Amino acid sequence: MKSIDIISVPVSDQQIAKKFYLTFGFTIVVEAPFGNQQWIQMGLPGGGTTITLVNWFPEMPTGSLRGFVIGTDDIEKEKTRLESLGIAVEEIEKTPWGRFAGVKDPDGNRWSLHQS
Repeated sequence: MKSIDIISVPVSDQQIAKKFYLTFGFTIVVEAPFGNQQWIQMGLPGGGTTITLVNWFPEMPTGSLRGFVIGTDDIEKEKTRLESLGIAVEEIEKTPWGRFAGVKDPDGNRWSLHQS
């Protein structure tokens, strides 16, 4: 094994979620029909692990994603940028292992911005 390639993000409406993640800073990697569903795979500039917006796993309730961390070199700048785009960002918390600020997508999936 060599990497985690794709993380499934459970959403209620793929198009609303896609708009949020595009605003957040993700880009579309693939958007194509997938059986009677739509496959929407997105990634951050620079590559690495991607996400796919899913609504077909009954064992993954909408909004249940937690514990995923997005690294940034300047958390204050990122917080300001996201807020200027209408995305709510929680206050920055300082911990011994870095600084974090939570962000939720329209379905309540929670991501953490992190600066070490």
